[in-house]
Amino acid sequence: MIWMAIFILVFCFSFVVFIGPPYLPTLTPQVKAALDLLDLKPGQTVLELGCGDGKVLVAAAQRGWKVVGIEINPILVLVCRVRTWRYRKLVTVKMGNYWNTKLWGKASESDAMFGFVLPKYMAKLDKLIGEWRSGLSQESVPHTSDKLFKLASFAFKIPGKKIDRQDQGVFLYVYR
Repeated sequence: MIWMAIFILVFCFSFVVFIGPPYLPTLTPQVKAALDLLDLKPGQTVLELGCGDGKVLVAAAQRGWKVVGIEINPILVLVCRVRTWRYRKLVTVKMGNYWNTKLWGKASESDAMFGFVLPKYMAKLDKLIGEWRSGLSQESVPHTSDKLFKLASFAFKIPGKKIDRQDQGVFLYVYR
């Protein structure tokens, strides 16, 4: 029985490397820097790609932001839901692959996104956001507003795209 539990743990934390980055908790200085760079107002919404243990979701909810976190690891989804229970009116945690934009829900109402996405996927993410914002993606929810949209990327840059601001290894991109 213990071997089965170990197998499940190893599987849940290792299969994700074929889709995106492994679970690495975001450090407090980077969480603060990302949220400060996003500079949202209470009631605005941020999507977190790969929400892990929910640390960023909690920090955003404490600022009065609505947050949608997407996580593929079922163990971390459970941890995240327990950790964010207190903020359940502001936080939604969805299990799945964040490349499936259908999981983004009412993403057209979102104001920002935070993610730790590996360098080899940053151009794909930029293209996906561009398609989603223009309503071109078949999977996407068309973005019907002309408002600005912000992406805070921890550690990795979008190749060839101008960084609007940066702090503590977090890069801010503004989509106009």
